[in-house]
Amino acid sequence: MSETLTERVDFQLIRYANCWEDADLLIQALEIKPTDRVLSIASAGDNSFSLLCANPEEVVAVDVNPIQLHLCELKKAAFELLTHSEFLALLGFSESNERLTLFEKIKNALPETSRTWWEANKEIVAQGIILQGKFEKYFAFFRRRLLPFIHSKKRIAELFAPKSEAAQIEFYNTAWNNWRWRLFFSIFFSRFVMGRYGRDPEFMNEVKVKVSEYIFGKAENHLKQVAAQKNLYLKHILTGQFGERLPHYARKENFDTIKQNIKRIHFICGYAEEAHGVFQAFNLSNIFEYMPQSIAIETASKLADKASSGARFGFWNLMVPRTLAALNPEKFYWHKERSEQFTQTDNGFFYHRFLLEEKK
Repeated sequence: MSETLTERVDFQLIRYANCWEDADLLIQALEIKPTDRVLSIASAGDNSFSLLCANPEEVVAVDVNPIQLHLCELKKAAFELLTHSEFLALLGFSESNERLTLFEKIKNALPETSRTWWEANKEIVAQGIILQGKFEKYFAFFRRRLLPFIHSKKRIAELFAPKSEAAQIEFYNTAWNNWRWRLFFSIFFSRFVMGRYGRDPEFMNEVKVKVSEYIFGKAENHLKQVAAQKNLYLKHILTGQFGERLPHYARKENFDTIKQNIKRIHFICGYAEEAHGVFQAFNLSNIFEYMPQSIAIETASKLADKASSGARFGFWNLMVPRTLAALNPEKFYWHKERSEQFTQTDNGFFYHRFLLEEKK
């Protein structure tokens, strides 16, 4: 990726306090083996930690934003030193007045640069870390300032109530999709507002579709499905809580496995193609969303050089449709049918598609 991205984008804040990508799907797709080295985009760390549940030899998690890596290091120390209930309290999954006390318990396990940063930003810890990313605050503004003018808490609860597919469609058409929903949605999820307050204008440069119409279409399609009733990301966006359905890495049944394997994950500041060594599995998030076509082709080639034969690549397209097989047909094979199957079950309903590809 172009080095100038770090000059054009502010990387001095937590952009994402959560990974908004389906780790259950990712683990199933990558089929990680105990001898595999995995290269993963760090982001908030969630999916990189989840990959430890597959017992790989190593997970190397990379990110160009050093603040995201401070977040990852804090979550790593929390896995190492806290119980599951303490872990949930520290990060903000559950209500707690003990977050700063829990931070004191783990801070000496942090690398010095991460410890220094968190010492200077304790208010983020106190307020609940998973709620404090720029992207999460963007959703919080929508939820607190606009959503009350569209739907009552009772109606939001009705959206998640168990019902048949026919009843879900009827509810969406007659109770949910009113003019206020369409109006506020079109404004708040426009290219300008999302780029300025949710992501970054630089991340939208390659997007050729009308952003609000695209996202509205994805949301409408999902809200009409029974799957919406149990979607943890939709629940968080509309209520501010994950509820009983936590992200994969935060679930009690996965906690001990991640804790046991926590020494196998390492964080590196930089671009994915700069990581050292050979890898058998890749979690690339949606990095090709942000690149000009020429840089995407160059990055695909460099990643192929770091992959063993048969290495598996999992990543998402949001609004920029790209495949590795199209960028470099000599080195990659796209598992199109399996990709389509995974996309159908993806909890990340706002993504265009999930892609599973393989190094030839």
